[in-house]
Amino acid sequence: MKKIERRALLCLLLPLALLAGLLLFCVRWALYGGRWASFAANRHLYNAQGALRVGRVLDRDGDVLCWVDEDGGREYYPNAAVRRATLHAVGDPGGNIGTGALVAFAGRLSGYNLLTGAYPVLGQGRDLYLTLDARYNYIAYEALNGRKGAVGVYNYKTGEILCMVSAPSFDPLSPPEDIEENPQYEGVYLNRFLSGVFVPGSVYKTVTLAAAIERIPGLLERKWTCTGSTQVGDGAVTCPRAHGEQDVGAALANSCNGVFALLAAELGEETMAEYTRKAGLTESYTVSGLNTAAGRFELAGLSERQLGWAGVGQHSDMVNPCALMVYMGALANGGTAAVPELILKAENALGFAGAVSRPRQTARLAEPATAELLADMMAENVASAYGAERFPNMDLCAKSGTAEVGGGKSPHAWFAGFLRGEDTPYAFVALVENGGSGADAAGDAAAQVLNAIVNGYS
Repeated sequence: MKKIERRALLCLLLPLALLAGLLLFCVRWALYGGRWASFAANRHLYNAQGALRVGRVLDRDGDVLCWVDEDGGREYYPNAAVRRATLHAVGDPGGNIGTGALVAFAGRLSGYNLLTGAYPVLGQGRDLYLTLDARYNYIAYEALNGRKGAVGVYNYKTGEILCMVSAPSFDPLSPPEDIEENPQYEGVYLNRFLSGVFVPGSVYKTVTLAAAIERIPGLLERKWTCTGSTQVGDGAVTCPRAHGEQDVGAALANSCNGVFALLAAELGEETMAEYTRKAGLTESYTVSGLNTAAGRFELAGLSERQLGWAGVGQHSDMVNPCALMVYMGALANGGTAAVPELILKAENALGFAGAVSRPRQTARLAEPATAELLADMMAENVASAYGAERFPNMDLCAKSGTAEVGGGKSPHAWFAGFLRGEDTPYAFVALVENGGSGADAAGDAAAQVLNAIVNGYS
């Protein structure tokens, strides 16, 4: 009798397991069907060289950046510089760049849906409009002038990324034969804006200052005297020059390492870690399905001097450019900002667009009063240190960074900030690897792109 019961129980468990497996498959099919259908081995969608043979990629103005030719191969925008400037957004025919639309958004380009798959649109696919403007990408790429780095600009109200450039790059229609061996192309498949992390240098002082504003009483009334070397704990923190007597606003404009190292040491490692997390610099954002790299800040167990250097954006600090840009957007927007997006819309062969996603908001990255005070101080940076004449018709708030990287190499140059005003809701970041002065090298790249966006300069 017991044997019969065990067999009956087994017969009951088997169909239950089959049903559970079927349900799991259906759920995964609904979630990942587009990814399965757009797998590179699917010869219905890809040619023998592994290039997606359906769909077009366009910028926000309708300029066609990539399409399929009569032989099923990939064609690109006629201008070679534009092709290089948009490479990491569009992708290469071989699918080596994971953030490119040809890989990351292959399901959208194929026209896949749950009911019919990609079958009805084979040979056509969808028109995928990116939020980018190819002209802004071109200007940013030319401004980098052959140097490695990244430039990004986005609308902190809507989340639309207007400019996303990563360098080095190459022409997808004529990839260099020595791409694997030539140091010039080291890291060329990496989208530095989304997937890279770099020593931040003084742009991180905005986080230290946010913590100090909220946690150190009487901060705005304090004065410090910088002689070029400041004792912090058991060692010295140096500045490129003596800044003399200054309050915290002047210390930000002077980018005084000594003052910000003292503030970080006074705040302590727990507070510094708390505000770094709050700023979103240790998190990964999902940008239209693409995950950004998370920053790394090792703040536990440091000496006062080490914590001081970490507070000025050195020591072992590493930040992702996109996350820094979002933080800048939050400072402009009362403490929160839209999460960046790369897809504007996708239209089928009949011109019908799919549903457009609503802007997603970040968590609170800064308190409103703190964000407003920081914005005013960063606006003074522009007026007193960076040259407001470089940014005409802009209410610009910014912070430069000159990040030491060691090894006898020149520092990384950073320039990050935002524009205030209803008609110019833009946050930006510019990074020039080993570019030297942040205000000069990265500031010039940012100025060229912002002038194109705001004033129409080319």
